[in-house]
Amino acid sequence: MLDAVVWITLAFVLGIAARQTGLPPLVGFLLAGFVLHAFGVDENELIDRISDLGVSLLLFTIGLKLKIKSLAAAHVWAVAGLHMLIVVAVFVPVLLAFGMLGLPYLADIELQTALLLAFAFSFSSTVFAVKVLEEKGEMGSLYGTIAIGILIVQDLAAVIFLAFSAGKVPTAWALLLFLLLPLRPFIFWLLEHAGHGELLLLFGLMVDIGGAELFELAHVKGDLGALLLGVLIASHPKAGELSKALLGMKDLFLVGFFLSIGLGGVPGLDAWPVILLLLVLVVFKGFLFEQLLLAFRLRARTAFLGSLTLANYSEFGLIVAAISANNGWLPSEWLGIIALILALSFVAVSPLNARSHWLYEWFSPRLRRQERKRRIAAEREIDPGDADAIVVGMGRVGTGAYDALKQTNGGNPVGVDADPDSVALHREAGRYVIHGSATDADFWHRLHLDDGHVKLVLLALPEVSENLFAAEHLIKEGFTGTVGAIGKYAEDEQILRDAGVHQVFNLYAEAGAGFAQHVCSDSQAQLP
Repeated sequence: MLDAVVWITLAFVLGIAARQTGLPPLVGFLLAGFVLHAFGVDENELIDRISDLGVSLLLFTIGLKLKIKSLAAAHVWAVAGLHMLIVVAVFVPVLLAFGMLGLPYLADIELQTALLLAFAFSFSSTVFAVKVLEEKGEMGSLYGTIAIGILIVQDLAAVIFLAFSAGKVPTAWALLLFLLLPLRPFIFWLLEHAGHGELLLLFGLMVDIGGAELFELAHVKGDLGALLLGVLIASHPKAGELSKALLGMKDLFLVGFFLSIGLGGVPGLDAWPVILLLLVLVVFKGFLFEQLLLAFRLRARTAFLGSLTLANYSEFGLIVAAISANNGWLPSEWLGIIALILALSFVAVSPLNARSHWLYEWFSPRLRRQERKRRIAAEREIDPGDADAIVVGMGRVGTGAYDALKQTNGGNPVGVDADPDSVALHREAGRYVIHGSATDADFWHRLHLDDGHVKLVLLALPEVSENLFAAEHLIKEGFTGTVGAIGKYAEDEQILRDAGVHQVFNLYAEAGAGFAQHVCSDSQAQLP
């Protein structure tokens, strides 16, 4: 128990230190692993198990957020596939060439080894990307969803490789896994009746861990099972709530994953030339992502931010290398080198991702010259027309605000809602509503507010965090009109005002006052 306390304390201290310097806490967790190894601490079954649970929960929660149609877009699957092929095609001759020059660990390297290394280095880190996007609050942005989609395609390629290279052939019992499809209504029933508390959390753990073990029993990779089960549940209305319920536990277990990488140890000084070579090549990976995304008609901003998120090496690459080493296809000393390169790639690109928007403004003149004239539908500019007010969130409160602006004040508002079905219903009712997510930073960047027509923006989203995000990005884009927002609690008002909101409507307090006023007015009663 004392050992566990030391590990947790060191991870916490270095995690805080990393955050204070503008790096994600995961960098501190990696450093904690290296420090523990330096003091003689070795990997153990507990940390390995926690690490496996963290990766499994990560894939499960990714599956919960995954929409299959998002992978069908060419700028996702084609970019992922082309990037992996080009990286392998470039890395193999580079590794062989430096091997001919006698670089340590590459001297006398064989073609098979070079292919395995190039394949391992072609992956980008899902763990890193998810953590960075969550830290920036841009998980729902267009570039974030595209990056995650690309990573899922890569992860599927890795899982397929692992399934065949691990020496396991799926048993005949694997066919029974297809019975999960007709069992989907029952799984939905369990999710519906799990409520909103600890039973919901237990349901998520049961499906993730139990499902992964079920796949393993059929000699199918458990991580693939966790991902597919998440996808199976993704269409349920409570999938988002389940993902949030598992968030803290997933993050806790992922600490074990990063510790386990660091506990692999630091290679000797003779490995540093090849380490530096591969760190230089990560720049090529990022540049290639940027150029491919531009070629598939994305805006320069989306291509740049997405490529910066993906410019790293991956934990799946380390897993691929470990399996290859166990099968005798790769020298075992490469595992420590790859672990250190993985950690250093995180350290190198973390501060860049923290300043990604500032960096884009710096590089934007060059990048915008490379934009294609035609863009995908999600990247086209949004023009509110001659609207003088915007209502964000067309639920009951937002709809009431829209109607009041339209009918009582004679305004010309436009509504914004993230649900395409809701948008269609409002349009049928004669309201001018456009589709867009207020928690997508790209939406505010594409929305034209520079003509001065829009004087008022009302944020009527159900969560204060969503209204806060929208307000911050609205003001970041240079909006100078009046911003109003709803809140539920007294503390919400100050938070929103600090973000630049001019007027805050306390939903509960104002509803009570309005209720009393309505009843007294209708019955001509007098307040005591």
